[in-house]
Amino acid sequence: MNVHAAIPSSPVATAVSPVSSHNEWDPLEEIIVGRLDGSVIPSAHPVVTCNIPGAAAIGQRLTAGIRYPRLMVEPAQRELDGLVALLEGLGITVRRPDPWDHHRSFRTPHFASRGFCNTCPRDNLLVVGDEIIETPMAWPCRTFENFSYRSLLKDYFRRGARWTAAPRPQLAEELFDAEFRLPREGEAMRYILTEWEPVFDAADFFRCGRDIFCIRSNVTNGMGIDWLRRHLGPDYRVHEIESRCRNPMHIDTTILPLGPGRLLVNPDYLDPDRLPDILKSWDILIAPEPTPITDRVLKVTSLCGKWLSMNILAIDEKRIIVDPHHEAMMRALERWGFEPIPCPFLHYAAFGGAFHCATLDVRRRGTLEFYF
Repeated sequence: MNVHAAIPSSPVATAVSPVSSHNEWDPLEEIIVGRLDGSVIPSAHPVVTCNIPGAAAIGQRLTAGIRYPRLMVEPAQRELDGLVALLEGLGITVRRPDPWDHHRSFRTPHFASRGFCNTCPRDNLLVVGDEIIETPMAWPCRTFENFSYRSLLKDYFRRGARWTAAPRPQLAEELFDAEFRLPREGEAMRYILTEWEPVFDAADFFRCGRDIFCIRSNVTNGMGIDWLRRHLGPDYRVHEIESRCRNPMHIDTTILPLGPGRLLVNPDYLDPDRLPDILKSWDILIAPEPTPITDRVLKVTSLCGKWLSMNILAIDEKRIIVDPHHEAMMRALERWGFEPIPCPFLHYAAFGGAFHCATLDVRRRGTLEFYF
């Protein structure tokens, strides 16, 4: 690993802004945790169903737009309450979005939909230093999801943070490939998104100081990556990582940094030999095969794939929150010198993610640094 050096920060931003996070591992001080209130099953659209596992996709098409049943909400809420209590017990400030009724329908000039949920702030907000960016998401049902975070965003802005909203996408039919199908093994990669306008989810990016890494996916197109690259300007370098997942969506089940010089890699989705050259000096930690989930309800309701075992949250360079069901991941973290903190969270997968998805680190104690 290369020696890194601190980049001078603006004295005003350092002293004033409540938002300050430059990577995924500095000591965590403040975090946003999502809510389950008002969640509904996402409205049917090809860009939604192309990324949902088979059994859940069938159910999603049949039940799109209805409220989640208590059978699914109540265990997930207990787990979410447990995560909040754990974070607060570690001395971390926890902020929450406003409750929101996602069952309300809305219409734009290009489509009509209901909402989804505000369980995963990692998707629609990207923190880069003292700036918090609202992202232009590709799922139509998530068009107004950021509104549930506006109270927090206005508070952060009033206290000195920079607040940016990427161009709101039209999500017209030109953005979506009408002939899209998932590529078969051995076929060239295909994406449902065209390059008609910029769209991206924040969860397709991770931060390592002034270097930011991303994947192109079925919710992030090349134009979205270019928009962020130009917006951030010459102080940051945005690198695209090649994923071999057939239906890519979000980088945090593909590759995730656990500390300076240490990368957790999904062996099914990435070829370590094809990583960007600047990452090849880092230690590659190969994620273990996920512990199977045998519960029938969990298997058919999850919106996520089996590699959600990688969706973990670093408290600092040593401590990492992980679901105790994923015993192989816990043992691997221990072998690598980390301290896993167990927290049950399996039922949250029905609402789109696990620990990394369900949270957004707003402030980590550290400075902007070069790592390469």
